[in-house]
Amino acid sequence: MKHVMLDIDGTLIQSQAFDEKCLVDAIYSVTDLQIDSNWGAYPYVTDRGILKTFINERGLPYTLQELEQAVKPVFVSNIKEAIENNPVKEIEGAAAFVNHLLDSPEYIVSVATGGWGESALLKLQSAGFDTERLVLASSNDHYSRTEIMSVAQSKADASLRLPITYFGDAAWDVKACDELNVNLVIVGSKVSHHQQISSFSPLQRALSFIK
Repeated sequence: MKHVMLDIDGTLIQSQAFDEKCLVDAIYSVTDLQIDSNWGAYPYVTDRGILKTFINERGLPYTLQELEQAVKPVFVSNIKEAIENNPVKEIEGAAAFVNHLLDSPEYIVSVATGGWGESALLKLQSAGFDTERLVLASSNDHYSRTEIMSVAQSKADASLRLPITYFGDAAWDVKACDELNVNLVIVGSKVSHHQQISSFSPLQRALSFIK
């Protein structure tokens, strides 16, 4: 068997533009402060990691838990409103790709996202994914992407021995997979990588990168 681990935003669904706005607006609503949305400059590009850096850099009078508890419900509400008006679109062929993996005895599947789990499920459901069959690790589990990936691995593969192929889309995915020595496939064109697809169609091309 092989373990396929999946990012969400920009990898399975077209969500990054409105997701970013929902987060920035939620943080402003709670703190009255505008956050720098140059996420590539953050040491931990996850929802929890962004708040952690924001607290440290601005010297805010919050613990990470306190700010997260205040911001998350506003963010989730913003996401709900956004997708009610404009349902989320999948990256071409992504839902069929995930269903193929889930239906096959050859693969186990997990999702490792830097977003919070509540918003991740809302977005995936809006885009037509069967979330009841997905093993999910998220920013609810940790602020570090590598730690989130390790949680996803342990949830999906108790042996921790199956080879992992990770589908992501950004520079932080490249960094995390390098640190964990994980086979990486980049979706889209935000970063260059020796294994890269523009979408999950045709299915066989996406499958061919799984090791």
